[in-house]
Amino acid sequence: MDTLFVVLPKDNISPQLNKMINSICENFEKIEIIKNFNNFNEFKDKKILFALEIDFCGTDISMFNILNDLENKNKRFFYNSTACLVVHSNNDLYTKDVSQQIIFLANSLGCRFLGHPLVEATGSLRNFSTWKKATDKSIDSICLDLCDNLGKRLLKYKPLDISNPKILVLYSSPHSFSNTLSLWRMTSLNLKGFNIKEIQIENGDVKDCKGCSYKMCMHYGKQNSCFYGGLMVENILPSIEKADVVVWLCPNYNDAISANISATINRLTVLYRKINFYNKSLFGVVVSGNSGSDSVCKQLLGALNINKGFTLPPYSMLIETANDPKSIYKVDFIEEKAKLFANNMKSQIKYSNE
Repeated sequence: MDTLFVVLPKDNISPQLNKMINSICENFEKIEIIKNFNNFNEFKDKKILFALEIDFCGTDISMFNILNDLENKNKRFFYNSTACLVVHSNNDLYTKDVSQQIIFLANSLGCRFLGHPLVEATGSLRNFSTWKKATDKSIDSICLDLCDNLGKRLLKYKPLDISNPKILVLYSSPHSFSNTLSLWRMTSLNLKGFNIKEIQIENGDVKDCKGCSYKMCMHYGKQNSCFYGGLMVENILPSIEKADVVVWLCPNYNDAISANISATINRLTVLYRKINFYNKSLFGVVVSGNSGSDSVCKQLLGALNINKGFTLPPYSMLIETANDPKSIYKVDFIEEKAKLFANNMKSQIKYSNE
């Protein structure tokens, strides 16, 4: 029997969030509402829906309190569970920000997230205006249809092992200056025998997205091309299309993804119009000189898991702090951390049968 566990710590929720939850739940034979995890030592191999009601301050305190308690209980609490989210806000802010934070925290406790794991409803529901252009349905109906589709995908999800997976690694920093690339190289030593391709994106290789119209983007996509052409069309997009896993190496630049990596993500739209990325796993290696790695990680998962639809496996981000060149090698137990990350990748290089 397929059971959906709905993590809903709040007693009073809006009618909108209640309708969204019900739309997802209709796909499952059995529903269990989880107010807290006090009676559980672990919550592995489950199908989970996180339901959030955002307040004026841009948070759901009760949900954050639950996750905070779990970190102290068991760092593998959600291991191999698969989750999605529905979020409602009384205004037009915070839904993405809070969702990224919840995904980041739950993933650090071993939770997997579907590609496109989120249906968000802002106070005005105007975030569904894009879908409205293609249908005569009301905005509220569009929201509930998206919830229903998310529930169907969560119900169907079953990770399958891949034989000889293709791993693509994208980075932009030269090796002589990059603690991030050095950390990846330590990791890759534990992935011998895997099919790994690395692409360095140098300055000027990838121009940022021009913002073509949907029709123009589709036109180029059908030709396996893009307005700008170049390395993106000749190498990066074909490599992503063939890859089962994409590893993004992201040094922290002012608490943000570097310009070259950001431009690459923006230019994925032309391939996104052609295929979905549900069968591709997202991993990240993030090194900060001081602090802020979480900001970079949340940008990655927001852009690639929430928006573009890559699957986010458990423990998908390898995070460290190293400032001076080669100081990554002085981090305590760094080789052991790299090996653990590699072993996790090997156990999680899977895709869905959806």
